[in-house]
Parts: sequence; structure tokens; C-alpha cells
Amino acid sequence: MSDSSPSSSQEQQNYAQMQQYQQSLQNDSHSVILVTAGYDNTIRFWEALSGICSRTIQHADSVMKKKVGYLTESLLTTHLFFFLNYNHQQVNRLCISPDKTILAAAGITHPCPHHSLHSSFFDMVGNHNVRLYDISSSNGNPLVVFGEHTGNITATGFHGEGRWMFTASEDGHLKIWDTRSGRNPVLTRNFDNGAPINDAVMHANQGELITCDQNGVVKIWDLTAHACTHQLVPEEGVPLRSVSIASDGSMLVAVNNKVRRVKSLLFCTNSHFLRLLATCSADKTIKIWNTEKKFKLEMTLTGHQRWVWDCAFSADSAYLVTASSDHVSRLWELSQGETIRQYNGHNKAAVCVALNDLSVGYS
Repeated sequence: MSDSSPSSSQEQQNYAQMQQYQQSLQNDSHSVILVTAGYDNTIRFWEALSGICSRTIQHADSVMKKKVGYLTESLLTTHLFFFLNYNHQQVNRLCISPDKTILAAAGITHPCPHHSLHSSFFDMVGNHNVRLYDISSSNGNPLVVFGEHTGNITATGFHGEGRWMFTASEDGHLKIWDTRSGRNPVLTRNFDNGAPINDAVMHANQGELITCDQNGVVKIWDLTAHACTHQLVPEEGVPLRSVSIASDGSMLVAVNNKVRRVKSLLFCTNSHFLRLLATCSADKTIKIWNTEKKFKLEMTLTGHQRWVWDCAFSADSAYLVTASSDHVSRLWELSQGETIRQYNGHNKAAVCVALNDLSVGYS
């Protein structure tokens, strides 16, 4: 006779932790929006507490199919089949709007390096856009597709009150989009970085954006002054891969290509835990660092079987969600450094994750 209750002390502890998390979220029916995306071209919504996949969106590139319609039959037969089957089109970044109504998915295309077709073909049909999805709808089609970038989009985000969005790209442009004008975001500013942008984040003051690029430069863009006001060059000529800023704006951290195994880094979001920084790595681990103690290593989270690509803190910074090439995402309870939930469903690498569990008032 089976027993549905936890059988081991560790399982009991994990169960109690999940019950505590659930209790803290009961005041909001939309309390947790957890989303992952992967190389399998799917976006998956998860019930954070149960681990059940509640919705799957197939991130098909319908825009590409329309654009190639006018190409000659010979080009299609010799090259397009190869393109469709050997070029990875995936979601590179996920972001949830502050009011939890919209999911932004930024696309990236990886053409096969051994194919002879000219790169301009891939630029023409590539997935260099952002798609906005209605989180509450069962419709898998995006509300709108926008971006107008000529290179892969490496970062996107919402203004704190949802009034505008930003996109950053390997084409070297940082763009600001007004989202108050109705269905289609309107491009209001276009900053030329002069080099491919590898990552971008918003300052807590909501008036500045920070980018890091392939030339190894960190730039601070003032949206009021319409200009780059500061430049930092940690090591000239060494590309910077990822950047993160503390929620009070007191510290900025960037990682360069010399740290080859680190894939991304992220400050925690809770003002009481500003000292914590998480790094995701190709060594299959996530490391939690204390920036107030000279970047002392607080803990190493182990359990993933392949590269860890991305992570997201819960609002209270007590939990961390990670995405990995082992196809699995995990929910970690940081006081113990243990996995308390796994999210299984992707059939290829899970490469990005977005989490919003802030309390939001709904009418």
C-alpha cells in the first residue's frame, strides 16, 4: 500500500519548506510566475510549488517563414532545408512584466558555422526580435513581435512600472521602446554602442541602463541625458560576458571571457541580502558569494549534470531557480543549499529562466 506522505527526513524537510513557501504566497492568486525556455524551441510555464508544467508555448519562427517566401525555388531547395534543420533558433532571454501580465521572449539564432550560405541570409531570416505573450491567455501566439535588430538580442527588460522596455543586441544597439502606446511598442531611443552588446541591466533608479560588450567595456547610459555618461574598462580588449547590479545601485559586477566557465551572474533582489551574488557555470554548479566579505564563497549548489546557464532569485532571496543543459530546472532553498523541486519537461537544454513572485494587487 503506497503512502503519499514524504518518507525520509530530507523529504519531510523539503515538504515543510515548500509548505512554508506556499503559505507566504497565499494572499495572491497570481503569486508565482515561473517560466523557462530551451533549445527545444519551447517556453514552459510551471507551477512552482508542485513542479507541474501548466502551459507550453512552441516558439516557432513564423516571421522567418514569411520572409523567405519570395526566395527562388533553387535557393530554397539547396539551402533552406539545411537552415531549418541545422540552425538553432531559441529563446535567449525571458522577462516578466512587473504586473505579471506579459512575458517577453528575446530570440537568438545560431547558424551552422560549416555551411557555405552567406551570413546575410541568416541575418534576413534570423530570429532577432522580442515576442510578447499574454501570460493569462491559453493562446500560444504572441501579442506582438518587435525589435528591429540585425543581430541576436542578448538582453531585454521592463521599466519598473511597465511604461517602457529595453532591448540590447549583438548588432551594437541599445533600444528603448514605449509600451504605453497600445499594441505595438514604439521605438523612442536608439543608442549606438559601437560594439556587440553581450548583456544589459537596468539600474534601480530606473533612469540608467548598464551594458557590457565584446570590447570589454561597461557603459552607463543616462536616459535623461540621452547619452553614455560613464565608461569602465576592467581589462582592455577582453570581452565582458555578463553584468549585474545590486538592487540599491551600490555595486556593479561584470564577468569577462577569462572566466570561461561562468555563464551568468546575478545579484539577489532583496534589500536585506544585497551582499549575495550568484554565478552559474559550465562546471555544473551555482556558487553563492558574499560581496561584503571580499567575495567569500558562501556555498556551492550541486545537482545539475551539465552546464548551468541562468538563474533567478525569489523576491525574498530565500530561493533560487536555475536552468541547465541537463534539460532540468531546479528550485533551491538557500538556507540549506538543497534542491526542493525539479522542473522536468524540456527535451533539450534549458537555457533561461524568469521568476516573478512579488505580491501584486489585482482589480
